[in-house]
Amino acid sequence: MLSDIEIAQQATPQRIVPLAAEKLGIPDDALEPYGHFKAKVSLSYLNQLPERAGSKLILVTAVSPTPAGEGKTTTTVGLGDALSRIGKKTMICLREPSLGPVFGMKGGAAGGGFAQVIPMEDINLHFTGDFNAIALANNLLAALVDNHIHQGNALGIDVRRVTWKRVMDMNDRALREVSVSLGGISNGYPREDGFDIVVASEVMAIFCLATSLADLKERLGNIVIGFNYERQPVRARQLNAHGAMTVLLKEAIKPNLVQTLEHTPAFIHGGPFANIAHGCNSVIATKNALKLADYVVTEAGFGADLGAEKFIDIKCRKAGLRPDAVVLVATLRALKYHGGADLKELNQENLPALEKGFPNLERHVNNIRQHYGLPCVVAINHFTFDTEAEIDLLRQKLAPYEVPVVVSKHWAAGGQGAEDLARAVVAQTENGKSDFHFVYDNEMSLWDKMSAIATKIYGATAITADTDVRTRIKKLQEEYGHYPVCVAKTQYSFSTDPKLRGAPSNHVVNIREVRLAAGAEFIVMICGDIMTMPGLPKLPSAEKIDIDEEGKVVGLF
Repeated sequence: MLSDIEIAQQATPQRIVPLAAEKLGIPDDALEPYGHFKAKVSLSYLNQLPERAGSKLILVTAVSPTPAGEGKTTTTVGLGDALSRIGKKTMICLREPSLGPVFGMKGGAAGGGFAQVIPMEDINLHFTGDFNAIALANNLLAALVDNHIHQGNALGIDVRRVTWKRVMDMNDRALREVSVSLGGISNGYPREDGFDIVVASEVMAIFCLATSLADLKERLGNIVIGFNYERQPVRARQLNAHGAMTVLLKEAIKPNLVQTLEHTPAFIHGGPFANIAHGCNSVIATKNALKLADYVVTEAGFGADLGAEKFIDIKCRKAGLRPDAVVLVATLRALKYHGGADLKELNQENLPALEKGFPNLERHVNNIRQHYGLPCVVAINHFTFDTEAEIDLLRQKLAPYEVPVVVSKHWAAGGQGAEDLARAVVAQTENGKSDFHFVYDNEMSLWDKMSAIATKIYGATAITADTDVRTRIKKLQEEYGHYPVCVAKTQYSFSTDPKLRGAPSNHVVNIREVRLAAGAEFIVMICGDIMTMPGLPKLPSAEKIDIDEEGKVVGLF
C-alpha cells in the first residue's frame, strides 16, 4: 500500500497557470507563480471580480477528534473532487499546515490517500512563506516594544504588564516561559516573556479575518501589546509598528492557489489553531473562492463543537458568510473509541462500543441543526475494516433524525468514491431547510456568550471563574462587550477534560484565563489545561522524516 507522500509524488499535476485559466478563468497576469505548481493570486484582480449569484458554501466539520483520526481534510478534498466530477464548478479552501504538528504528532496535513492537495511536500514544508512572514511581523512588534522601553519608554509601558509574546512555527515547550534582555544595561530591561506557536498568534488570527490590505493594517494597529503604569492599554499603532508589519505581510495576504490530485483548484491560505484560535482559513480566500466557483468546500478545525462554532460565531459573523450545508465527518473507529474501545482494537467489529459512542455524533448533529440552523449530511469516512453490521447500526441510530448518511470512499478512490456524498450535499443545498443563526447575539454580555456556548454546544450546566478572571471579564465588557468569544480548550472532549469521551453532560466549564485580541476583535476564553505553545510528543514525526541522495522526501505522513 502506498503512503500519502508516495501517492502525491507519483501524481502528474497540471501547471498552475493554464489550470487557473481553464478552471477559473484567471488570466496569467493575475498570477504570481511560485514554481510550476503553486501561485499567489493578485488582490487587485480578485477585488474587481463581481459577486457570483447562487454560489454555495459547504462547511466540513467532524465528530470530536480522537487519536484514531477522522479524515476531515481528506473528506474536504474528496468532496471537492466529487463535486467537480458531477459537473459542479468547484473550489476548495483549506488552512496551511503548521510545522509544529507536521514535525510533532500529525505528520502531513494536506489530505490523504487519493484525496490530497498537491504539491504535498511544498504545502507541508514552508509553502510560499506565509507563516514566516506572520512570525516576522509578530516578532517585529515584540522587538519594537522592548526597544521602546530601552530607549526611554515615552509611553510609560509597564514591563510587568507586557502581554505581547514572541512566536515561532514549531512545537517547543522550553520556550513557553523565558526571561529576556539579560546581560546588562545595553541589552534592555530584563523581564519575563514567552513564546506562542505562530498559529496561536493574534497576527495569524488577524491575517485570516482581514478583508483587505487596509483592513489588515487597521487591525494590526489595534493590537494591545500591554499596559502602561496607569493600566491603560498600549496599542501597536502608538509604537508606529502597524505600517511595517503590514509591509511584511503584503505578499502573504494574497491567497495561494494549488490543485488536488484530480486538478480541482484549491486556495490554501492562513492556518490558525482551532483549539486556541478560530481555526479557519482566510476570509479573503473564502470570499473570493465564492466569486470564482459555484461550490466552495471549506473546513473548520477539529469537531463541530469547537471549529464549527467559531466558524459560525466568529468568521461568518465578521465576514457576512452563510454556509448552505454542513458535512459532518465520522469514522466508525472514532465512534468506537468514544464508546470506550481500546485504541489497539478499533479495527475489529464492536457493535456495543459503536452504540455507546453514538451520542458524540448525535450531539454534533443536534448542534448543527438546532443551534446553527443548518442542513447536515453525515459522511462516514470509510475504512476497509468497517463492517456492514456497523454501518447498518449507525444508519439505524441516525434514522430518527432524518439526516442523510453517506458512506464515502474518497481515501481509496478519490472523487469517484465520494460522488454519492457530493449528490447528497447538492440535494441539501437545493432542498434542505436552512434557518441559519448564531449561538449567541452580539448584545449579550461576554459572560453570557461564554455561558451560551458551554450550555448549548458543550452540554455543560454552568461556567465558572475565579475572582480575578471574573474581574477581568467585567473590565473587558466595558469596551469590548460586543466582541465574539473565542474558546480555547481541549479538542478531544465536549468538556475541558480530554479524557471524557463520548458526550459528557452536566459538567462545569472553568474559565482559567481571559485574553483580549483587539486586532482580531474577539475575546479569548482559555478553559482547562490548554497550551498556546505545544510540546513535541515522545516519538515526534520529525524522527521519521528524511531525504534521500536524490532529494526525495520520505516519511512525511
